[in-house]
Amino acid sequence: MNATDRPLPAYPPASQERVPRIAVFDSGVGGLTVLAAIHRELPSLDLRFLGDTARLPYGTKSADTVTRYALQASARLMQDGDVEALVVACNTASSCAIPALQQRYAVPVLGVIEPGALAAVAATRTGHVGVIGTERTVDSRAYTHAIAALDPAIQVHARATPLLVSLAEEGWFDHPATEAALRAYLQPWLADPKARQIDTLVLGCTHYPVFAPVLRRLLPELVDHEVALVDSAAAIAQALADQLPAIGGGRGAVELLATDSLERFARVGALFFPMRAATLQLVDL
Repeated sequence: MNATDRPLPAYPPASQERVPRIAVFDSGVGGLTVLAAIHRELPSLDLRFLGDTARLPYGTKSADTVTRYALQASARLMQDGDVEALVVACNTASSCAIPALQQRYAVPVLGVIEPGALAAVAATRTGHVGVIGTERTVDSRAYTHAIAALDPAIQVHARATPLLVSLAEEGWFDHPATEAALRAYLQPWLADPKARQIDTLVLGCTHYPVFAPVLRRLLPELVDHEVALVDSAAAIAQALADQLPAIGGGRGAVELLATDSLERFARVGALFFPMRAATLQLVDL
């Protein structure tokens, strides 16, 4: 019997009152930036988040593997049937798993790519947009396609920056090692005259918004002008508010599920989301 066949216990218990909720998942704690943005935008909604910490990072894995993981994570979140929308708070999973999730579930399934692309198109003035993300997200060209669908005149310059996921999971948001890694990734990339024209940078991984202070210090030095940072977490929270204005009846309850090491999840996750406001549970996919 494989992980997808194994029966799972009912959650929450049948005796507990069930109310509509939004389900959110990511490969790790980075998706908590999306959860926090949704919680700020829609504070009365009940939220359930799953961080697949046992199998992160997703960004170095094949599209088929990421899609399989996304289906397993979503099945765990959706099993009690009281979910009004599923949010894929992972750029890697959003780049390859959305069609499979939309085929499986009747509820709205929102990824982070389209809201981020829309925000980038609105922000750019030079018509040059940069994207940093995992290898899988960059190789998929998901942002390039999404931005071209909105404005084909915009040029997209993408750079894979996979080490940043591990630095975020370590809690090294503004650390000498983080600055060194960002400089090593960005300096040769932005030495290209075309890439150097970017005036907007999409943080194409939900872990990356935590690096905004370092990026704001480094980018003016590397490109000699202001660069707007696009955080897809805020964009998808607004998209959710626009699409689901009628959802109500929640208590603002937040459930956090992790697939490995609750202690580490709570410690690092507290840097992304106020853990005192949530319940935490270890689950097996």
